[in-house]
Amino acid sequence: MSNLILIIDFGSQYTHLIERNLRELRIDTKVIPSYLPISEILSYNPKGIILSGGPNSVYGVDAPTIDKTLLYGDIPILGICYGMQLITHLLGGEVERGEKREYGPSMLFIDREDPLFSGVSSPQRVWMSHSDLVTRLPEGFISLAHTKETPFAAIKHRDRPIYGVQFHPEVSHTPCGKDLLDNFVHLIAKCESNITIEDFLDRKIKEIREQVGKDTVIGALSGGVDSTVAASIVHRAIGKNLKLVFVDTGLMRIGDREKITYLKDVLGLNIDIIDAEKDFLDVLKGVIDPEEKRKIIGHKFIEIFEDFAKRHKDARWLLQGTIYPDVVESAKVDTSNPQLIKSHHNVGGLPPDMHLNLLEPIRELFKDEVRDVGKALEMPDDILMAHPFPGPGLAIRILGEVSRDKLDILRKVDKIYIEELKEHGEYDRIWQAFSVLLPLRSVGVVGDERAYKFVVALRAVVSRDGMTADWARIPYDLLEEISLRITNEVKEVGRVVYDITPKPPGTIEWE
Repeated sequence: MSNLILIIDFGSQYTHLIERNLRELRIDTKVIPSYLPISEILSYNPKGIILSGGPNSVYGVDAPTIDKTLLYGDIPILGICYGMQLITHLLGGEVERGEKREYGPSMLFIDREDPLFSGVSSPQRVWMSHSDLVTRLPEGFISLAHTKETPFAAIKHRDRPIYGVQFHPEVSHTPCGKDLLDNFVHLIAKCESNITIEDFLDRKIKEIREQVGKDTVIGALSGGVDSTVAASIVHRAIGKNLKLVFVDTGLMRIGDREKITYLKDVLGLNIDIIDAEKDFLDVLKGVIDPEEKRKIIGHKFIEIFEDFAKRHKDARWLLQGTIYPDVVESAKVDTSNPQLIKSHHNVGGLPPDMHLNLLEPIRELFKDEVRDVGKALEMPDDILMAHPFPGPGLAIRILGEVSRDKLDILRKVDKIYIEELKEHGEYDRIWQAFSVLLPLRSVGVVGDERAYKFVVALRAVVSRDGMTADWARIPYDLLEEISLRITNEVKEVGRVVYDITPKPPGTIEWE
């Protein structure tokens, strides 16, 4: 791979945003763990290397590192946060604990011109997340930029193509970050943009045909974007050997089951429907912990799929619409220090003794890339632009124990919320919107009488990929109208709140 950027991972949750940005720039990338020997790293013949951030201190015991001879070659290297500190530490500079942790936005002041900042004006808003900082540069290095709290916010070697930035260019909270990464891969590493969605589709269809052969694939179809695109890819690869099944868990929204008939007609897919509401509600009875909910749902799904597979003697594979953010948050990526955020029912929730092989054709894609693949497959926009919906369904949008009564309340609330967003033209600009039923009640007044009813939270975020997100600025008048409709039309709800937490520090879903 002669046009490759290697990303050496040190355990940052942002590592895969680096990869995601480079893929947007149509650059070949590969994430590798930091413990690989230098001989294996060099065997990839990379055009450039990016060292990710990470949760460790470079001077700590057993801190992840690299062979420092890598820093004496001619391969362009960019260290981000921990990566910059590691470069400094290995080459004789000093990294120390700061007086306080710098977390959040800072203003970056560029001190000298450099290809890394080509086309980037000063000052710029950047995102910081570090407790350590560089206090003395290694020999041969110069400072390129600073912030109020960080004297060395960007550095470079005078003679070798080695760079470091203390901030995170890969997150959306650094508006100039993509320009910086673009400059590194194109101006410094001299890469060429050559990746297309059509290339991905051709490669994936060929892989599926070689992997599956004449076996039957059981497809888990929810009607959401991810599972529908995954099913369409596999259907194009193996045709009638794909057997799709929609499991009605009873944890779905109003209209989700009816969407399956639409998919059968529009996409020509053969889909069986299994009624399993009682099965899922029985196993969720008394369960409060969200991680336990996700795992229980994952196990029950697999039980149903394996039973369904017995009707097809050649069934060897289970198709799932797992995407990259699911994998990253479930800490199922081979990294130096993966951190579990939450188990996804189709990743961390799968039982170890599953009798079907997993087929996950879009596992390496982010949500917007999944939509791009769907467009290449000529799928209609009303399918592709639907907001993400979690595999465990409304079970993780009911905080506490799940019951049929609570599900019915939340379904009615969610229907009103989404109807109003679509009616006022807000739905398409929002990445994801949903309602959460809280495990508490609040005092209110209905007419002249005291009321004691449920509280629901409304959540809406804007995002590129779901890895980071900001809360959506829905007009106040519309929020008021939504709140009034909910409290008037859903008699069990007496109070509506709006969640204004970005990701990070929150996740998008509440559980």
